[in-house]
Order: sequence, then C-alpha cells, then structure tokens
Amino acid sequence: MDTQYLKTFIQLSATKNFTQTAKLLFVAQSTVTNRINELEKALGKQLFVRAKKQVALTAEGQLFLGYAKRLLELEENAIEQINAPDFSRKLIRFGTTNSIYENYLYPIIRSVLTNDLNTASRIVINHSFEVLSFLQDGLIDIAFTYIPFTKNGYICTPFKEDELILVTGKKNPAFASGIAQKDLIALDYLFCNFALLKVGLFIRELFPPHHQFKFEIDNSSKLIPFLLDGIGYSFLPKSLISQYLADHSLISIPLLDFNTPTIKSYYTYKYDDSFVLTNIIPLIEA
Repeated sequence: MDTQYLKTFIQLSATKNFTQTAKLLFVAQSTVTNRINELEKALGKQLFVRAKKQVALTAEGQLFLGYAKRLLELEENAIEQINAPDFSRKLIRFGTTNSIYENYLYPIIRSVLTNDLNTASRIVINHSFEVLSFLQDGLIDIAFTYIPFTKNGYICTPFKEDELILVTGKKNPAFASGIAQKDLIALDYLFCNFALLKVGLFIRELFPPHHQFKFEIDNSSKLIPFLLDGIGYSFLPKSLISQYLADHSLISIPLLDFNTPTIKSYYTYKYDDSFVLTNIIPLIEA
C-alpha cells in the first residue's frame, strides 16, 4: 500500500476538505481525489462521505484511521533505526498518556537519562488504547496506560492510584461547602474525554444523555488555565492539580451524596524483553 495514499487519507481526515488537503500536501486537488479513490478501491470500502464543501469519515474510515497512523509510524520507525548512526546505543521507547506522563514519569525518565545505561529515550504520548496498540506493533517498549492489558506474552503491573476530585477556580465559591449530584447539571462543566473506561463513563453518566458541555477537550492538563481563570468546573486527577490546591488557586468541591471511582494506571511490556525487565523496571519500582 502506497504510504502517500495513507498520508493523504490522514490529512484529509483532519481537514475534511479536498482543496485544503491539496494545499497542505503541495499537490493538485485531482491528485488528492485520485489517491483517496485508489485507497478506497484497494480496501473495498468507502472511507469518506462526500459533501459539496466538506467530507466526513465513514465508520470504516474511522476504523481505518488508527491503522493508517500505525502503518506510517512503523515505516518511520524502521527508516530511523536503519539509518541510526550509533547502533550500540539502545533506544528505549516509552508510550504513555499525557496525564500519566505529567504526573509520574519525570523521575523515571530522569533516572534512565542519568544512569549509565548507554541508552537513548523516546516518549510517545497518546490515549491508552493507541499506546497499547503501539506496544503490540513493536513501536514502543513499555506502555503506561489507564487500561489493564491481559494478552498472553505481556506483563501488566499496577502502577499508580489517584483520586478524582471536582475542582474550580477560587473565584467560584458558590459550592465551596459541597454539591449534590442533581446540581451538577447547573454547572458550567468543562469536560475532558479521559478515555479511562469506567472513570470516563462515570463522569458522562453524572449528566443527562447527550448533555452539551460548555467546553470539551481530550487533554486534561489543558483545562487548568480555564479553571484558574474562574471558568467552569471539572473532575480532574488530584495529582495533576495538587500544587494549585496547595496554593489555593483552585479549590476542591466536596461531594455530598455521591463518590468518585479511583483512577488506576498500569505499565505493560513484553515478557521476554530482558532489557526492560533488567534495566527499566527497577527504576519504576525504586
């Protein structure tokens, strides 16, 4: 499969516009059209629903998008490793979610960099499902996720537990003494799609079906500036905002008649990866 077709497909899925995609790829619009048509022909499925000015991914297109990104990652990884000037240095590839990286991984990465392991390190940040896919594809060596992985051939170990708390800026004292579940709908709630399985489902089920949130984003740390400015409320991992709670720039809202689930994370690696087992795991468990 021509990787130019894949790159065109990924770009079009982002812009949803043939003309814009052609400009970004520095090709004619007819080239974009032909590449997508050839890709759909090769797959035997329609990847986009065409409209006059925009396109949208079909269900099959949405499914294929993840595979297309992984195929390009594999190609780029292979080219990079083949052309690496120093094959004697071991490359350790970490895959992690953003919040696990920001909350917990710095001491581990620092230990890898400062210990004389003759290694180079690479960090890939994505959602848990994608990180585990990268691990299975051999694109990373160890995965830090919010999802336990039980597939044969891999070792999955509990990593950290965190508390999920409702927070807002100090400018919003209305519910400082506590909030009942029925009153959540009245909040200007800033929603983060944690992709944390039961935690994400728990938050959504606190609100009516198809509830329109004031703001949505898929990176929890990006909510913090809005909260600090007094815009809205959000459930966030305590470890992520502990410094803001300590200096009282954010305040925690007590929950009066319901509780939040514990956020659990895990690290996973191949059972026969002796380098990770011997050199990286002791740093994690230190």
